[in-house]
Amino acid sequence: MTTKAIIKFANHSRIEKDVQLKSFIENSNGGFSTVLLDGNIYAIIKPFKKGKNTYEEVRKIAGSIARELSARKVDSALIEGVTLESGLPELDKGKAVSAFVEGWELGSYQFLTYKSDKKPFRTELELAGFDDVKPSLIEGNIRAQAVAFSRDLMNEVPNVLNPETFPEVLEETFKDAGVEINVFRKSKLEEMEMHGVLSVCRGSKYEPAFVEIIYRGDETKPLVALVGKGVTFDTGGISLKSGRDLSDMRMDMGGAAAVAGAMKILVESKAKVNVAALIPIVENMPDNLSLLPSEIIRYKNGLTVQVGNTDAEGRLILADGLIRAGELNAEYIVNIATLTGAIANALGSKIAGVFGDEELAVEMKNIGAENGDHVWPMPLVDAYDSYLNSDYADISNIGSKGEAGSITAGLFLRRFVPKTAKWLHVDMAGVMASSQATGYYPKSATGYGARLLADYTTYVSK
Repeated sequence: MTTKAIIKFANHSRIEKDVQLKSFIENSNGGFSTVLLDGNIYAIIKPFKKGKNTYEEVRKIAGSIARELSARKVDSALIEGVTLESGLPELDKGKAVSAFVEGWELGSYQFLTYKSDKKPFRTELELAGFDDVKPSLIEGNIRAQAVAFSRDLMNEVPNVLNPETFPEVLEETFKDAGVEINVFRKSKLEEMEMHGVLSVCRGSKYEPAFVEIIYRGDETKPLVALVGKGVTFDTGGISLKSGRDLSDMRMDMGGAAAVAGAMKILVESKAKVNVAALIPIVENMPDNLSLLPSEIIRYKNGLTVQVGNTDAEGRLILADGLIRAGELNAEYIVNIATLTGAIANALGSKIAGVFGDEELAVEMKNIGAENGDHVWPMPLVDAYDSYLNSDYADISNIGSKGEAGSITAGLFLRRFVPKTAKWLHVDMAGVMASSQATGYYPKSATGYGARLLADYTTYVSK
């Protein structure tokens, strides 16, 4: 027997006329209530709180409904165009249905690859009366599938996703997408003088890689370089992390996952942009060959870096990515990384920090406020630059004082940014995973950054 739910808003005439039912729904927990009426299952969306009538709230409520109905093994759920329009009269119908589809698909997300006793089940969403906004439906699905792809990459275990297999996954994903893919392995990296990538991966049994994915949707547009940190597992290296469960360090390639997801959105939506994804991929392991504290790395641009702590490895590989972005003559550069615990201490688990060009940082904040990948502008305080001084090299990879850790990381990266480029640095360490299922987020990797980078690339390409 198949089961089907019908999605309505609380302003539906049947509910308005039934005082007892209306009171029951209003006093239930959460943003919606599931009820049985005349033998039919209804998911009734309560009125949004004042100031919460936004596309992000649409995504959240859709995700919550999808997760609950899936848990109840409801086969399908129907929402009609007139229902959405009457329930959300202040919102654009196309944008609202795109957000609803996006939230529904992401709320249904599960990573069950290694659960032998569980089979995935999801409530299918049926849409009626949306023919006039069909492109918006397609857009919502594209965005959701791209974020799900980012989540899959982050959730995957390190014996499966590592510096040797990660490039293969990217090649397979983008093989028929009309992009140029370049995978540089160890010998080529030596030729290219990517000494940060080579140094960090020395202790791993896997050889490092650097992946370029270039999409030329419109070559008249400025080149945007998206640089994502791809540390498939981070033990801290010789400066070993201690005192906690390290299993989430398989997500230290969250920046690379964000870049890959952004490219899927841009490519599949045929965006009129000119963009290059640059992904350095390493594993940071302790070994007899590992990079040692006090060693000095000489970069291709001539800068020398003394390694004060091998657990500050992300900036060492991003430096190579930034240099490469300069070689490609990128006009805009965004690097994104699970870079510092300090940013999580400053901003918590709901919002990432963005450093760099102040005007563009504010624009990125506005973009994130609408698409759900929230970000907050942070300062690059020049007075802290001296914290990176080294007695033996041009700079150290960590600050000399136990303060402003996320800022000094940004100042380090700024040393490698081409002078002609407009640059932003996104530190997403606090938002890489959700500790509980809420809205359209599961209790696992968030897939943060894919939408943020795609929408930012589109914005600067106008």
